[in-house]
Amino acid sequence: MSVLVLVLAVGAACCLGVGFVLQQNAAAHAPLGDFLSPRLLLDLVKVPRWLGGIAFMAVGMVLGAIALAHGEVSLVEPLLATNLLFALVLSRRQTRRPLGRQGWGGLLLLAGGVTAFIVAGQPEGGDAVSDPVRHWLIIGVMVGLALLLTGYAKRSRLSSGPALGVAAGLLYGVQDALTRVSGQRFSDGGWTALVTGWQVYAVVALGITGLVLVQSAFETAPLRMSLPALTAAQPLAGIVCGVGFLGDRLRADSGALAWEAAGLAGIVVGVVLLGLHPAMPNGVALKERLAAAAHSASLTSR
Repeated sequence: MSVLVLVLAVGAACCLGVGFVLQQNAAAHAPLGDFLSPRLLLDLVKVPRWLGGIAFMAVGMVLGAIALAHGEVSLVEPLLATNLLFALVLSRRQTRRPLGRQGWGGLLLLAGGVTAFIVAGQPEGGDAVSDPVRHWLIIGVMVGLALLLTGYAKRSRLSSGPALGVAAGLLYGVQDALTRVSGQRFSDGGWTALVTGWQVYAVVALGITGLVLVQSAFETAPLRMSLPALTAAQPLAGIVCGVGFLGDRLRADSGALAWEAAGLAGIVVGVVLLGLHPAMPNGVALKERLAAAAHSASLTSR
C-alpha cells in the first residue's frame, strides 16, 4: 500500500470526522420545516459552526479525491471509514466521557477490520468494465436503494436518522467511484475530457443530494444514530462499485474471502459501537423538538 494513499486517506477521514461533528451541532437546531429540502442548506449557511464543518468536509473530500486518484476505491474506502474515530475524539472533548470497554472495543474492531480487509484482499487496480449495462445496473441499484430509504424517512421522521445515513452513504460511495473515473479522464485528456464526460456532473449532483440527506439526518437524529449508518454504508457501496465496474481486484481464494468478510464485518460492528458510544452527543430528540414546536404554535394561536 502506498504511503501517500494511506496519509491522504487518513487525513481525509480526520477532516470528515471533525466536519460531521460540527455540522451536526448546527443542524440539530435547524427548522424542522426544512427537512429534506434544499432550504435547509440556505438556513445552515448562516451558522458559522456549520460553515466550519463544511470547510473541514471540503478539505476531506479533496484529500479523498487525490487518494482515489492514486489508489483503488477498494483500498481507500475502508480507510475513509475511520472518520468515526476522529469524530469520537472531538465528541469526547465536548462530553468528557471516557472510552470504556465499548469505545476501546469499537476502536479495535474498526482498526482491525480495516487492516484485515486490506491485508487479506490486497486491492489492486485493473481494467474498468466496459459493459455499460453492468455499469448502470450497479449505480441504479445504489441510487434506487437510496431513494427507497429517503421515501421511508420522509414518511417516518422519528426513525429517519439511520435511514437517511445509509441513503447518503450509498450515494457517497457511488460519488467516490465516479470521482476516480473523473480523475482518470482528466489524467488522460485534460479539462476537455473531464467536462465532456457525464461523470463529473454526476459527482456534483450526488454530492449536493448527499449533503441534503446528511444534514436532514443530523437535524432529526443525534450523531450516534445518523453517523454510524453513513460511515458503514459508504465503504460498502464504494467497494461494490470498485469491484463491480472499476476493475478493482481482490484476492478470491477461500482464506482471503473469509478474512475479507470478517474485516468488513469488523468495520461495520466497530462503526456501530463507536457511533453508539455515550461520548457521541445526543443532541435534542426529535420528539422533544416536535413537542416544543407544537407547544409554541398553540401559544401563538392564543
